[in-house]
Amino acid sequence: MKDNKILIPADVPQEYVNDYSKHYSLVTHNSGRLMLFAGDQKIEHLNKDFYGDNISDEDGDPIHLFNIASQAKIGVFATQLGLIAKYGKDFPNVPYLIKINSKTGLIKTDQKDPLSTSMTSIDAIMRFKKSSGLTICGIGYTIYLGSEYENIMLGEAAKYVFEAHQHGLISVLWIYPRGKAVKDEKDPNIVAGAAGVAATLGSDFVKVNPPKKEGFDSAQLLKQATKAAGRTKIICAGGSSTDVELFLKGLHTQIHVGGTSGNATGRNIHQKPLAEAIRFCNAIYAITVENKTVAEAIKIYKP
Repeated sequence: MKDNKILIPADVPQEYVNDYSKHYSLVTHNSGRLMLFAGDQKIEHLNKDFYGDNISDEDGDPIHLFNIASQAKIGVFATQLGLIAKYGKDFPNVPYLIKINSKTGLIKTDQKDPLSTSMTSIDAIMRFKKSSGLTICGIGYTIYLGSEYENIMLGEAAKYVFEAHQHGLISVLWIYPRGKAVKDEKDPNIVAGAAGVAATLGSDFVKVNPPKKEGFDSAQLLKQATKAAGRTKIICAGGSSTDVELFLKGLHTQIHVGGTSGNATGRNIHQKPLAEAIRFCNAIYAITVENKTVAEAIKIYKP
């Protein structure tokens, strides 16, 4: 396992070092790796991820996300502030990460390059954290690298990473190369470039899609990105629902071959009925945080 020593960024003021260390330790469980349960898709993908064939009826109600987050083993649950405000009081045991920006997918790239700007502020988040008493550990922000509007998102992301650290919160950047200028968003060089951008913005973690190149193993290709990221740790997106065993094998290889530090998984978890979603979360957690083998994780998943 990677070194789990917490490196305190220089933009964390001395009076907030303990808060930052506490939040980092809580979401990684002192493993140096992050199992992020992603629940931000109700804006990103609207309702298509929550209703339809092969999706549990339970997933149609937002409370399903919170039931999973409160009963399964996770590092942190990421979603928008409004949803946490609606449900958080009933689930005070959950560690939360607030997604600052989001957009729907209704406007396609061939119509307009993607732009996603902030919906809240660090000051508002800190007021909410204080008034609600909930465990708000960090913030998340998406950048569409290669969009003609990337300068706006880069500027906002830099600001929010800095301000989060100033208040002892951790930061996770979602970085997706996307727009008319991007011919292949999963090109290994572009994915590594995105990881390097996250490092220059000072983020603690960066969520990327695993790179793909014909004739090459994706986990091997990830080595370039993890090197480019330096002290910023890479977590890979889980993507659309897939076979459980293939998912767990891929996750294990990403970590132990590609050098990544965890995962950010949403649909593969919440589209399942609650009991199964909890078991799958626990299996993902076992590989990510507890350093279990694929075989051990499958035993946790199978009833």
